[in-house]
Amino acid sequence: MTSYPVFVLKRFGQFLLVVFLGISATFFITHLTPIDPVEESIGAIQQMGQSDPRAVELMRQSLRELYGLEGSIWQQYLHFWGRLATGDLGPSLSAFPTPVSAIIARALPWTIGLMTVSVIITFLLGSMIGALTGYYRNSMILKAVSLVFIAMQPIPYYILAFVLIILFGYIWPILPINGGYEMNTSLELSFTLVLDILRHSILPALSLILVGTGSWLIGMRALVSNIITEDYVVFAELGGVPKRRILRSYIARNAMVPQFTGLAMSLGAVFNGTVITEIVFGYPGIGNLLISAVHAGDYSLVLGLSALSIAGVAAAVFIVDILGPLIDPRIKVE
Repeated sequence: MTSYPVFVLKRFGQFLLVVFLGISATFFITHLTPIDPVEESIGAIQQMGQSDPRAVELMRQSLRELYGLEGSIWQQYLHFWGRLATGDLGPSLSAFPTPVSAIIARALPWTIGLMTVSVIITFLLGSMIGALTGYYRNSMILKAVSLVFIAMQPIPYYILAFVLIILFGYIWPILPINGGYEMNTSLELSFTLVLDILRHSILPALSLILVGTGSWLIGMRALVSNIITEDYVVFAELGGVPKRRILRSYIARNAMVPQFTGLAMSLGAVFNGTVITEIVFGYPGIGNLLISAVHAGDYSLVLGLSALSIAGVAAAVFIVDILGPLIDPRIKVE
């Protein structure tokens, strides 16, 4: 285990490199768009009656300085990293002068709550059904349940979301189909508010769970199907060990290691899969915010959201890498 610290340092260096390259690529892509946020702001101000050329020019210079758009693209790039190192993402171009960090902070809890719960439920449900299906291969009930989830896996999120909206919003209107809470609701923490938020999250979460369970199920079933042919499983069965114990202690524990790797990465990329779902349901999360920022040409906000996404995914991969040798002794660090 003497080489483990070196292994961690190498993985940490790779983590920093991935974050640096990912954020850098996002910076240049957003700054090459034809939309000029300063001119967009000036145009909006002029439409309100401000036409003094000197005042407009002074405002243009002030906005370029405030948005970090002075100088060449490389000077802007260095200025961006300088601000990012201090945690300053600058002001939003479409919601000026609100800081980008404040806008993200308002939307992030919604996406974290929705995605974390959905991913964990999907992981547990898919892994459990996959393990049972892989071990009890002759069960017709398990085969039917597996077939339902596998058949739903290729369905796009938005198709299933629209089906759920029609079913539970119009045919059987028992659940809200838009937003994160009722209009004019006080956001002070209370049981009523929590219940309202939970009701509004059921359909978005259900669409993610129904579509996502199939992939976990297929992966777990394949792992279990390979493990049940191992000698230690065969000997346990011949020795009269109860099937439930064999499944729980001999098969599921070994099959869960690669599944946990996928779970960690899914949680790290917590808002990457919610864009379409949040748009369809009007959910006030990060995915909805990202699309709004792209349409508004607010690349300060796009950069902030992209940096958060890149860092989250890279951090998840880094954590999985360094925990792998500790969880599974078969993984070598040399």
